[in-house]
Amino acid sequence: MTRVVPSHSDVRDASNADSGQARPRPMLKNVARGRRRWRGWLLPMFLIALLEAVVRSGLVPSYIMPAPSELAATLVELAEGALWQHIAASTGRVFAGFICGAVLALVLGALVGISGSIEAYVDPTFQALRAVPGLAWVPLLLIWLGIGETSKITLIAIGSFFPVYMSLVAGIRNVDRKLVEVGDMYHFSHLDKIRRIFVPAAQPYLFTGLRNGLSMAWLCVVAAELLAATQGIGYLLTDGREVSRPDLVLIAIASLAVMGKLTDTLLKFVEERSLRWRDAFSTAH
Repeated sequence: MTRVVPSHSDVRDASNADSGQARPRPMLKNVARGRRRWRGWLLPMFLIALLEAVVRSGLVPSYIMPAPSELAATLVELAEGALWQHIAASTGRVFAGFICGAVLALVLGALVGISGSIEAYVDPTFQALRAVPGLAWVPLLLIWLGIGETSKITLIAIGSFFPVYMSLVAGIRNVDRKLVEVGDMYHFSHLDKIRRIFVPAAQPYLFTGLRNGLSMAWLCVVAAELLAATQGIGYLLTDGREVSRPDLVLIAIASLAVMGKLTDTLLKFVEERSLRWRDAFSTAH
């Protein structure tokens, strides 16, 4: 039987063909991602068109649910006034409280995740406090800290602390034991284990917790501003309720949705850049 040995030209052609097939993959991935993003606009656009038709037909009174065209006119009116001040006030509070809560969660979550003795002391208390709703803290914070910015930022920090803490502890506890044994074999110090083993392995869990904590921060800022504020999106909600203007309430809700989505997209971008080393499953369609 004659053995066929491929020539150098055949190998070169095959490698060129393989590289030619592999090169379009990033471009195809970007195209698929762009299609998914456009698909995300279909449902909101359909709901806006449906709501406009329902209100214009008289099925729903406009004083209960304004038409999207009326909301657009209100948005233009507010954009020329204090809308941006309300958004800036709420955004500043969210980032200040989120950073405080996330930093504290990173420190305590790392200690609890690595040390079983520390977990035995503090984790039961944290689990009990986690079950307390955010609104339950509002009266106590107002008594202790007053109606200033400190109470609002503290409430946001409390709300964003627990998602980050829980995710980080879970991420550290799910680190492969073999990786830790390799670190022991190379005589890694505790600091080297945290920096070179636990932190990279727990990053996917950590970013999930950060995104959930950021969502909780936006929820808590509304709770804080509903009770005691002169600026902010929560104050705009209260103002719309007191003057019986559903258009103001809907504009405030839409502003919360947009700002929450923008900040989550920013954090997701950081996550994708930080976790490029992962060979994880991703949907193609």
